[in-house]
This record gives sequence, structure tokens and C-alpha cells, in this order.
Amino acid sequence: MSHPATIRQATIRQATLADLDALETLENRVFDSDRLSRRSLRHFILSSKASLIVADRGDHLGGYALLTFRSGTALARLYSIAVKPETGRTGIGRSLMQAAEKTAIERDCIALRLEVRADNRGAISLYEKLGYKQFGVYEHYYEDDEAALRYEKLLVAQIPPPSRPPPYYRQTLEFTCGPACLLMALGWADPDFHPSRVAEVQLWRESTTIFMTSGLGGCEPYGLAVTLAKRGLLPSLYLSHEGPYFLDTVRNAEKREVMRLTQEEFRREAEECGIPVTLEPLDAPALQGVLDEGGVAVVLVSGYRMFHEKFPHWLLAYAGDQRHVFVHDPYVETNDEETLVSAANLPIPADEFQRMARFGKGNLRAAIVVRKGSPR
Repeated sequence: MSHPATIRQATIRQATLADLDALETLENRVFDSDRLSRRSLRHFILSSKASLIVADRGDHLGGYALLTFRSGTALARLYSIAVKPETGRTGIGRSLMQAAEKTAIERDCIALRLEVRADNRGAISLYEKLGYKQFGVYEHYYEDDEAALRYEKLLVAQIPPPSRPPPYYRQTLEFTCGPACLLMALGWADPDFHPSRVAEVQLWRESTTIFMTSGLGGCEPYGLAVTLAKRGLLPSLYLSHEGPYFLDTVRNAEKREVMRLTQEEFRREAEECGIPVTLEPLDAPALQGVLDEGGVAVVLVSGYRMFHEKFPHWLLAYAGDQRHVFVHDPYVETNDEETLVSAANLPIPADEFQRMARFGKGNLRAAIVVRKGSPR
């Protein structure tokens, strides 16, 4: 926040390292389980991907609200909120929530999401009075097995994503973002399809071509498209150039040759399957047209703009509102204390999405548009 605000003898401001002792005391006072450690509190105070807001009452902290942000997206998450029980009905909880929303808007976020214990009627009542709508539930979420209700509030006027987005699937291996997107596309096309880790590995085996230093790797566009076509969907490829792809990421000549041969075979299979190939990138208007018509797209992005690491990564785009693209990202940053709520139904500004939808020195752009076909 730009300026501190005083609310009922409490100053709402950003936390500093000088607040660590008070924050730790407050955390232990409010929560019996699922507590943030002192180390975590320190991390969040210093992190550029978080905002820790406190209600300073002079001699003590009356509460805090912790927001987390995902790079490149327009989504904020209320990671935790705590209000000292002795404060009573002073409005600190409401003030912290309003400050959190203001902070999210200042970070160009269009939505704020949170999880709340299903038995916390007081907090649920506050959230609903502030305009938050329930959109899901996590069973057995907390340490004591209590469920978490998922709430969201749209912070600026916009067209919301579909009420029934594709099912979300989190990749379980570092190199299976592509197959995880295929699983979500298959679930989108067939409500009776249930993604599983067995299916994730099977799809990876069918569609992989990339050698990484460790030996295992991800997928390129032709292999992903062929795998979808063999399962009855109607994929179309939009590519900035014909390929082969990702050869410059591998130094070993033998591995590069294996990749080249594998990709040649996938291109032959794509031709056999009658998969349309357009040697032009899928720009923003074209992507919006696909989404408006009810299709989805598996899109290649650079991991750098989200994770500050240069690696090829696949996302599933399933809706848009002219200004934002809504995606499922199969990768969850567990080291950054993310949960699925941070990776599913992500709104990404359309301009930012176009910037991240390219990879490597050659600015490779690749997308697989997916439409429903007749089951085979």
C-alpha cells in the first residue's frame, strides 16, 4: 500500500522485520494448528511475491493479512489472516480485508481468492458480506482434517470465466506439463474422463521427444497434437516455424539426432491424422476467437516470466474476456508455498500472455487448438 491508514486506533501498514516477534506471538495466539513459522513470516515480509499487512495498535498488533501473488498473472491470494481475539468487534478484520483488496488492485490484480475453514462461520460471514462468492471446496485441507471452502471476489469490472472450467490436473513430474494439459483437455471434452497419474505417464510416453541433461524431458507440439487426435479430439497446430524444436537446448549430438528423428515421425503421423498446421503464431485476436467458439488451446510459454527460470512450459487456455486469458497451469510451486488455488483458473493479462507465449532465442511460438470430436 502507498500510505498507512488509521482505523479505530489501529494503523494499517506494511509489516517490517521489526514486527517479527509480534507476528510470531499473534500467530501462536490465534492458531492451534497450520501455523506459519517465524522463518516463513520473515520470508513473506521480504518477498516481492507477497504483501504482509498489519493492524498496528501501538503497543501490540491487532491482526495481519498476508497476500501472495504469482508473477505474470492478475490473481492475488489471501494466504492467511489473523485477528487478535481480544480486539472484539473493532472492525480490524474488515479493515485488513479492504486493505488487502486495495493492495491487490495496486498490483494490477483482477481477483482475490482465499480458503477458509468450513466451520469458521464468523470469517465466512465477513467474506460474504464483503462480496466474496464460494466457488469450490477442498476436502481434508487442514491438519485436523477440516475442509476448506474456496472463495473469490472480482476486484474490477470484467467478464468472469466460465462457471464450469475444465477439470484441473497438477503435473506430478517436472517434465509432464504437456501431458497434464492433455489430461485437462480430455476431461474438458468428456466429463466421464478421470485424469490419473497412470494416464499422465502414458501420455508422456506417447508424446515425448525432448532430451534433457538428465535424460528425461518434455514434449513438442506435433507429439502433443498427435496424441490428442488419437483420442478422438480435433487438434490444430499454430507454429511460428516448422521445426525441429528445442534442438539448441541439448549439446549432445546423438541426443539431438534422436530428437530430430522423433519429431520427423510425429510430423508424419500428424499428416496421417489430417491435423491442420498453420505456420503463423496464434495471436491474441485469433486465440480469443477460439475461446469464444468454445475451444481450448494448449500454449507454449517461457517459464521465465512466471518462475524466473528459462524452460519450455505448457499451459491450458480455456477462456478470455478481451483483456485477460484464463488458464490452468499444471505446475504448482510447492517451494513457494503455493496450492492448487494459485495455479488453477489463473487470469493473465492478454498483453502479458502474448509476451510469455514464446520460447528460446528464436522466439518459438506454438499452440495446439483443441476442439471436441466424435469419440473413436
